[in-house]
Amino acid sequence: MMSNCNNGGCSGCSHSGNCGHAQKPVDFKIYPHETTKIKKIVGVVSGKGGVGKSLVTSMLASEMARKGHKVGIMDGDITGPSIPKYFGLKGNATSNSEGKINPVITENGIKVMSINLLLENETDPVVWRGPVVAGVIKQFYQEVLWEELDYLFIDLPPGTGDVPLTIFQSLPLDGIIVVTTPNELVEIIVKKAVKMAKLMNIPVLGLVENMSYLKCPDCGEEIPIFGESKIEKISQDLNIKTFSKVPVDPKISKATESGKIYEVKENFLYDIVDRIEIL
Repeated sequence: MMSNCNNGGCSGCSHSGNCGHAQKPVDFKIYPHETTKIKKIVGVVSGKGGVGKSLVTSMLASEMARKGHKVGIMDGDITGPSIPKYFGLKGNATSNSEGKINPVITENGIKVMSINLLLENETDPVVWRGPVVAGVIKQFYQEVLWEELDYLFIDLPPGTGDVPLTIFQSLPLDGIIVVTTPNELVEIIVKKAVKMAKLMNIPVLGLVENMSYLKCPDCGEEIPIFGESKIEKISQDLNIKTFSKVPVDPKISKATESGKIYEVKENFLYDIVDRIEIL
């Protein structure tokens, strides 16, 4: 088919859409192994590091497993992996005859894949540039034998850079949870993360404020040791209705250090869990 295309635009052209002049949008989506069937994928993000994103991921996954769901965690924080530590996972993941990777299963039945489960030594640094890191994350989704899962939680690296962008564009996220702390600077960065998600048309399911308070063991008073909580204000500003608070609690610290985060029975994240279950 010939046309008198002058590259001046396709509007009003009788051959619009058939001449090849219009550029098709790029599809970045990737797909898992043929044996994998994941019902819902939830990302856990933060605008900056050190706010407890991996802790929240581990607690959410453990609570969902406790409710009887089939759960997996993909540790997308390639240069700073924490998930194996929270669950006391040691050693290396194995692969099948096709070279596909078997996730390591925690004591409470959660399937986990992390770069630390592939390194010879868990303290070896991962000194890779962004495109390589993004490629590994894609491999974790495509080449790990997740099989059937009700929920796959992805612990994303902090910030709004190349790797989170790759995950937002490539994986079929059903929504994200944003983790923050009671800190004025973090409030600004959280809003950046939320706005990035909205730009990518990914629903923000809720906010979690970690280290929100310390409960006095004698009187039960909630003491805001890191400053007054800002989670309600941030939620209102961003029109996000669901939020939860996680306290500074010695039981959480002890469970983390012993690699048994699943032994924390208090459901500090019940509002977030309820929101995820109705996806």
